[in-house]
Amino acid sequence: MTKISGDEFRGHLATLVLSVMARGDAHGYEVLRRIEEAGSGALELKEGTLYPALYRLEQAGMVAAKWESATETRRGPRRRIYRLTTKGKNELARGRASWRNFVSVMDRIVEA
Repeated sequence: MTKISGDEFRGHLATLVLSVMARGDAHGYEVLRRIEEAGSGALELKEGTLYPALYRLEQAGMVAAKWESATETRRGPRRRIYRLTTKGKNELARGRASWRNFVSVMDRIVEA
């Protein structure tokens, strides 16, 4: 499968992140894994792109985050767990509609 460049999905990053967050709460690395898995490896999002996007979504009230509770059985540092808010669900619906419109317009132009 051909890899997808960052320029090809610029402007739709929030929709990508919110869509995988709709599957359930997740820490940043899990969000990356979900995106890569859903894209069959064709889209490799860098941490340097994802984490600023998560922070922007949190500031906008579309995701809420809290630190994972410390447990004795877990190794490594605590992780920040993100969850989709009602505002995020509404934005995801708008983002999906925008994406469908974008694809439809591009298809009419490219396939003309």
